[in-house]
Order: sequence, then C-alpha cells, then structure tokens
Amino acid sequence: MVRAAVLPAVGAPLEIAEIDLPDPGPGQVRVRLAAAGVCHSDLSLSDGTMRVPVPAVLGHEGAGTVVAVGEGVTGLAPGAAVVLNWAPSCGSCHACSLGEVWLCANALNGAADVYARRASDGTDLHPGLNVAAFAEETVVSAGCVLPLPEGVPLTDAALLGCAVLTGYGAVHHSARVRPGETVAVYGVGGVGLAALQAARIAGASRIVAVDVSPAKEELARATGATDYLVASDTTAREIRALTDKQGVDVAVECVGRASTIRTAWDSTRRGGRTTVVGIGGKDQQVTFNALEIFHWGRTLAGCVYGNADPAADLPLLAEHVREGRLDLGALVTERIALEGIPAAFENMLAGKGGRALVVF
Repeated sequence: MVRAAVLPAVGAPLEIAEIDLPDPGPGQVRVRLAAAGVCHSDLSLSDGTMRVPVPAVLGHEGAGTVVAVGEGVTGLAPGAAVVLNWAPSCGSCHACSLGEVWLCANALNGAADVYARRASDGTDLHPGLNVAAFAEETVVSAGCVLPLPEGVPLTDAALLGCAVLTGYGAVHHSARVRPGETVAVYGVGGVGLAALQAARIAGASRIVAVDVSPAKEELARATGATDYLVASDTTAREIRALTDKQGVDVAVECVGRASTIRTAWDSTRRGGRTTVVGIGGKDQQVTFNALEIFHWGRTLAGCVYGNADPAADLPLLAEHVREGRLDLGALVTERIALEGIPAAFENMLAGKGGRALVVF
C-alpha cells in the first residue's frame, strides 16, 4: 500500500488515503515518486473545468525512480531515474503522422483505466491524466516514462514533466521567439516562470512579466523579466509605452481568462504573435471584430503542452540545466507534503506563488 491524494468526486475535497497498486503488467512500469508539481491543470480537473474519470488520483508532473518493470518493457530497469510524461503519443493517429505528437488523439486513453484501488473499501481508482503523480508510487504505461538525463536533480526534475516543457515550448516552438524580439508573459505561475526563462534563453531584448500580484515582481525579475507590470485595464497601453508605442513582438498568455487573452493580443505590435497556454472554461468567450483582425495582422495561436515532443525536448532542457541557463529550483516557491495540496490549490486561486512541489 502507498499513500495518495484521492479526488473522490468532481468538486469534492482531496482525501489522503492508502491505495493498493498492482504489480506492473505487460508494457507497464512502477515508479517511486521523488516529487510532483502542483499544476493549475490539477485544479481544473478537481473543479470540473476539465473532465476526468473519478474517483481519481491526480498529479501529472512528476519524477522518480523505477521500482519494477512489466513484461516487454525495454530500456528501463529498477533504479533508473525518470520523468513522467502525462501525454504519451501513440505514433499512429493523424496528428502523430504529421509529427504533431502534442496533439495525439490517443494520448489520454489511459486516464479512463482503473489502475489502483482504495485500500479501505476496494473502490476503483483512475489515474488522473494517465500518471497519478500525487502518490508515493504509481504504475504507468512505459510510454509515460522518460529517462532523466544526467546532471539534473531528481526532485526538481519533476517540473520538466509539465511546467518547463509547456513554458519553454510556448516560447520556442509555438511563438518561435527570435533573438532581439520583445516578449510579454501574462501570469507568473510555474508555467509563466518557465516562459520567462525560455524568453531569456531565446535572446529576447525586453521581457515584460504581467501578473495580478505585486508580490511576484522579485520572483519574475529573478527568472528573466526586465520589466514587471501589475495587471490592470491599462496594461496594453503600458506595454506599448515600454516598446516605442509599438507593442511587443510576442505575448504568451499563461492564465486562461478571456480578458487576459484579449489584453495579450492588444499588447502585441502590428504583425505580432500571441500564444495562449492557459486553460480556460467554455464560458470564457474572447471577441474580435473583423476589421481589427485584418488591420493588425496579428497571429493568435493555442498551445498544447508547449507544442513539445517530450522525448526530443527533454535532453535539450537537461543541457540548459547543466549549463546553468535554466534554473528549475527558481520555479519552486513552496515544498510541501501530500497534505499541503489543497492549500496549494487555494494559493493558485488567490494568485499567490509560483510552483508548489510535493516532495516525498
């Protein structure tokens, strides 16, 4: 038995409970978690913004050590350090055939499976977003496990599984920031902090961080921001004032609110690019008129998992870590136990902090 944070029903409080994990079957791997990041997507799953089969063990950003492997698993052995990949690509759907593995049609098929049972009453449990990282150990498909390159601290490596791949990918794969360009990042949470570092790595000349909390300025500047703005009705005008009245070349929206998406669009120059990373609800409607779409010539793009190929990008991110260009620890503002996840959710709702990291 292992301890886990169980979501008994959508909208219900998380419960810390003991669960029974089976031995890994064919094509599966058992992993002992070293750490798991608390992502806004976990909050969105718990409150029903995103659908998830329940009861479930949430958590999709994690790293740990292989405990055992099932029949047919190659390239992994007990003791290996690994990062969990919550969106494994099938390699055969239309998106995968185009090389767009982040849009794989079958990536989340495993989330509907029963992967464990509650020890107290035998209730079936589903793995939230495939990997169920809010637990001391988990059993996942081998496709959900990536070897951790050398030179990356195992605990902080959990952030590579979502926040860093998403933030880095939004800047490098979706927005394709070029040296000398100007960038605005909306939302200074875990993903936003990763995007700030990615913009610095890309050689952006000016990096403006925007958040509702004045308290995040020091954190934003430490990770790459050259300027910091507290979000308001005048944010777009303030950004234009910082950029010779033009607007930034690129805006990266990490919040998922209609008003923020609209402001991000408004803050880019004519011909600028806005990448939306934040996950909003269906009731969040963003409106544009036909004339402004023509006149401004801007691009608005969605971004799923940083438009990243985790297997290809993980070694590149590890190289940035080893060379000191990417500081994973700078994203972490709180290290907590399983019991601290509900409070971490409350902090996210209140706009506090960066990434909370569950350390086992």
